[in-house]
Amino acid sequence: MPFSSAYRPETLHDRLGPEFYDPVEAAAFPVHILRYRNQRQAERLGLGGLSDDEWIAHFGRFEPLPGSFPQPLALRYHGHQFRHYNPDLGDGRGFLFAQLRDAEGRLLDLGTKGSGQTPWSRRGDGRLTLKGGVREALATELLEALGVNTSKSFSLIETGERLIRGDEPSPTRSSVLVRLSHSHIRIGTFQRLAYFEDKTSLEHLLAHSVAHYLPELDAQAPTQELAPLFLREVINRVAQMGAQWMVAGFVHGVLNSDNINITGESFDYGPWRFAPTFDPKLTAAYFDETGLYAFGRQPDALLWNLTRLAECLLPLATREPLEEALTAFEPLLQASFAKGFLRRLGLMSAGGEADAKLISAFVEFLISTKAPFEQCVFDWRGGLASQERAGRSTNAEFYAQATFEPVFTAMAPFASAPNLRLDHPYFAQTKPCIMIIDEVEAIWAPIAEGDDWSRFEDKLRDIALMREAYMD
Repeated sequence: MPFSSAYRPETLHDRLGPEFYDPVEAAAFPVHILRYRNQRQAERLGLGGLSDDEWIAHFGRFEPLPGSFPQPLALRYHGHQFRHYNPDLGDGRGFLFAQLRDAEGRLLDLGTKGSGQTPWSRRGDGRLTLKGGVREALATELLEALGVNTSKSFSLIETGERLIRGDEPSPTRSSVLVRLSHSHIRIGTFQRLAYFEDKTSLEHLLAHSVAHYLPELDAQAPTQELAPLFLREVINRVAQMGAQWMVAGFVHGVLNSDNINITGESFDYGPWRFAPTFDPKLTAAYFDETGLYAFGRQPDALLWNLTRLAECLLPLATREPLEEALTAFEPLLQASFAKGFLRRLGLMSAGGEADAKLISAFVEFLISTKAPFEQCVFDWRGGLASQERAGRSTNAEFYAQATFEPVFTAMAPFASAPNLRLDHPYFAQTKPCIMIIDEVEAIWAPIAEGDDWSRFEDKLRDIALMREAYMD
C-alpha cells in the first residue's frame, strides 16, 4: 500500500457548509512532468510511499485522496487589495484539494495554485507559470530554514501549456503547485460574511476556527467573550509572523487581507524579495508604486488588516475589548522581533535592556552602512565567539569601521545559545545561503533556456544544509 499508517485524511472544511465554498473540477492538463516533490513532508503525512505516477495522479490530475474530499472546493472570500475592497475575490486559480492530520493531530490543508478556472476566476485563465511555481518553492524552502511560519511547497508539476503574461516573456511554460498549510481561513473569509451581514455564518465560522485551529481557547465560552479572545490570538500569531519576516529580511510583496490567514502562516508568494540590505523602503511588487507593502511598512500593513478583522467581529462582541486586543500588536511584534533576532545570531537573552541595546545597534549599523544583511548575521552567529570567523569575511571591512563599534560593545554580555553548531559544515563556508532576485533569475535562466534544473536542485541542497545548521 502506498499510504502508510501515518496517513490520516480529514474533511472538516466541508462541515462549514456550502455557503463557504464551491465544488469544482480541476483543469485537464495536456502534460504532467513532476518537477518537485517534498518528500520530507510527504513522509510526515504518510504519503512518502507514492510512486511518481501515483503522485501525479493525485497532485497533477487531482484524483481524490482516499478519505478526503471527493471533489475539490474553491473557497469563497472577499478582501482589501491595496486597501481597496473587492467583493469579487475567491479561489480563482486554486482550490482546497484535501485535508489531513499530522502525527500530533494538527489539521493540515493541501491547496493548489494554477489548477484551473473556478466561479471566482473572473477573466483569468486559472493557470500558474512554471517560473511562478519555481519561485514559490524556493521561497518556502528558504523561509522554513530561516524559522518563518510558512506554507510548504508540496508538489510542482509542469503542465504543458503556453501562457501569456504581461510580467514574463510570453508565451511561457505552465505548472500546477500544491501547497501544504495549516489553514486557508483568511481575514477575507470573515470579511465576506460581514459584507453580507450574515451574523449566523460569522458566528459559525468563529466557532469552527476556534475548535479546529486555536485549541488553546475555550470553545465553550459565550460568543461575546470568545470573539475578542479569538482576535487576540490571531493578532499574536500574525505579529510573530511579521517579526519573522523582518528578521529574515523578507518582503512578501502583497499584504492584502485575503493573504493573511488566522493561523499566522505566511503563504501565497507572488512578487516576493529577500532584502540584500536592511532597507526599509525595499518593495517587492513592481506595481506597488507607493511602497505600501515595503519591507519596513509590513508591520503597519499587518495591523491594518487585523483592524479589518476586528471590524468583522463587531456583530459578535462589543467594541472595547476588540480595540484593546489591537493595542497588543505592536508590543507583541517588537518582542517577537527581539527574540527572533537573537535566535538568528545564536545568542541567549542577556535581559531586556541589553537585548534592546544590541538589536538597536545592529539594525542601525545595517541601515546606515547598507552592509549585506544575510552575510552579517551569518558572520556573527554566536556573537563574539565568531569574531575570528567574521574577521575573515568578505564583510570584514564593514566590521572595521567605527559604525560597528556599538554593535561589538553591545555583544559583550551575551552567551552563545546551546546547540549553536558553529562546527557545522554550513558555517565553514565563506558565504551564507541567500536568495536575492539576481540569484532567482540565475536559477530560472537555464530552466527556461535548456530545461536544465541543476541550479534549482543545487539550491535546494544548499537550503537543506542551512536548515540543518539552524535547527533548534
